[in-house]
Amino acid sequence: MTKLLLTDKITCVKYLKTIACLWLLVVVLMSCSKPNEVVTSPDGNLQVEFKLKQGIPYYNIQKAQQPLLLDSKMGFQLIDQDDLTGNFKIVAVERDSKNQTWEQPWGEFKEVVDNHSELTIKLQEESGANRLMNIVFRVFNDGVGFRYEFPKQEQLDSVMIADETTEFTFAKEHDVWWMPVHSENSYYESYYRKNKIGETDTINTPATFETNDGTFFAIHEANLTDFASMTLRQTTEKQYISELVPWSNGVKVYAQTPFTSPWRTVIIGDNPGDVATATITLNLNEPCVLEDVSWIEPSKYIGIWWGMHLEKYTWGQGPKHGATTENTKRYIDFANENGFDGVLVEGWNYGWDGDWASNGENFSFTKAYPDFDLEEVCRYAASKNVRLIGHHETAGAVSNYEAQMEDAFKLYHKNGVNAVKTGYVNKYLDGKEWHDSQFGVRHYRKVIETAARYQIMIDNHEPVKGTGLQRTYPNLMTQEGARGQEYDAWSADGGNTPEHTTIMPFTRMLAGPFDFTPGTFDFDYQTPNNAKVQTTLAKQLAMYVIIFSPQQMASDLPENYIGKPAFEFVKQVPAIWSNTKVLDAVIGDYVITARKDWDSEDWYVGAISDENERQLSVDLSFLDEAKQYTAEIYRDGKGADYKTNPYPIIIENKQVDNTGKLKINLAKGGGVAIRLSPLQQ
Repeated sequence: MTKLLLTDKITCVKYLKTIACLWLLVVVLMSCSKPNEVVTSPDGNLQVEFKLKQGIPYYNIQKAQQPLLLDSKMGFQLIDQDDLTGNFKIVAVERDSKNQTWEQPWGEFKEVVDNHSELTIKLQEESGANRLMNIVFRVFNDGVGFRYEFPKQEQLDSVMIADETTEFTFAKEHDVWWMPVHSENSYYESYYRKNKIGETDTINTPATFETNDGTFFAIHEANLTDFASMTLRQTTEKQYISELVPWSNGVKVYAQTPFTSPWRTVIIGDNPGDVATATITLNLNEPCVLEDVSWIEPSKYIGIWWGMHLEKYTWGQGPKHGATTENTKRYIDFANENGFDGVLVEGWNYGWDGDWASNGENFSFTKAYPDFDLEEVCRYAASKNVRLIGHHETAGAVSNYEAQMEDAFKLYHKNGVNAVKTGYVNKYLDGKEWHDSQFGVRHYRKVIETAARYQIMIDNHEPVKGTGLQRTYPNLMTQEGARGQEYDAWSADGGNTPEHTTIMPFTRMLAGPFDFTPGTFDFDYQTPNNAKVQTTLAKQLAMYVIIFSPQQMASDLPENYIGKPAFEFVKQVPAIWSNTKVLDAVIGDYVITARKDWDSEDWYVGAISDENERQLSVDLSFLDEAKQYTAEIYRDGKGADYKTNPYPIIIENKQVDNTGKLKINLAKGGGVAIRLSPLQQ
């Protein structure tokens, strides 16, 4: 009996130990498999999941329950400190949401809806310095934004970032529209090209992806503030990793807590138009910080500019100097007679003589050449209800520019100049720093902020890429940052290809307004490289609708517009819009865009093609119901061809409503421009 009881006791103890071990195992497994944090878009279509795997942060993105980005690592490599790439635990999770509408002073939309769900993950290292890092996700119906936050903390003060380790890991290998980093051009003036991910190298953003299932998405960034620009380094045929643009000494970013990174954005849509009209970039920037924006005035302008590229005029002094008082007054008269708001004058100031692109330190931004009277020109312009648009070419010598900036803007403000075109024609800034490095980002921001204090708008050429900063500083009107129409005057490759402008709305223009400078009416000019504008006349008109810029140029010589009926469209077309719709598009082939005038009920439609002629249809269902419209149509005429005969154009009127469709024929390199005006009831 005693033996039996002892045996039972031993069995019981073993049983209890087994139960305890199993329970302990369950507890351990539960602690190791905490539910991942998930946040979805307001419409439920997009989902972001965050997780820690062995202390390493990962995220992934799904669209319609299908993987778009697979688990992708997050973090930073630091200099002289341990990396912030792992050893984390979640110490808090916060959620928020927003659904509000805000109004822009100008744009492609008058009102912007900010509707998103937010997830903040607060992380702390489990050992060592126990440093803190937060990751914030915002999920909109048109995409995902996330950024890193570094709170003020004793254990992390000043920081030198060696690189960011954010991955973008795709479920499949996709086609991507991309441009290389720095190897061809340091300020984005390269062609976009289409390849498989695995055929690319390090690429700029925005980069736009096409999937086999019809989804389109783009990777970019928003609110680039005191940080290095993000590029994407291809690691496998299904992955990029972020690579920040360095200072000349190799450091990527200097920062001190508290600070945040820019938002990393994934813009997502069912078609190219969804990506082109997404507002996520604007929504991820801070609201306007300017108390008064009444002086910010979108405009259309002409300029003493194209003649220099055609070598009719010179920027520097001499018998062909373009920026003279007399010549500027002639341009002012033309602007006044044809309803243009401004005249851009390049080459008015000392510094243009000789090899100016290599000697930017010689520029004066306050001293005019003897044949240009700044005060008299501004007085004359004001008498004609026209403004001089100032010009500051730096040739990349930003220290020289910053030393004169206050006096230069003060001089312009005194003379009523409220817009300035800036330029940085040099591979490097100050001879050693990239345009899109933290050095460049700081400089461009300083220009915008200084200009705002003097109520001056900025048109920035050779810029850092746009990231939606125009929401915060709406005096940043437009930028270049791509191959503009100037390439058609002198480029050794013959000028922009016909497909170039059919790609821009879905790539470069995701970065914001583009000062492309359309408006060529004379195609018979001669240049040393035999470069040509490779469009028809009708396509030049259509690009005023396709390519958005709130400061829009009519770039040709004034005499080439005189007596041309098609010039009426250039005079009429607005520069800002209350609504925008991409009606149809195939990236690199054709685009049809409709935009509604900011100040009236008129709609405008632009359609452009690549080197192929096309028959397309414009669905008019975007028009108001129960209204009749007059469609004033400017289309390619018989025999129009961008190579052999760009001039033929037909101007005709039709009556339409929202139940119909307009069939349009586009010539090779051609286009159609339409103004739709409601009939008076």
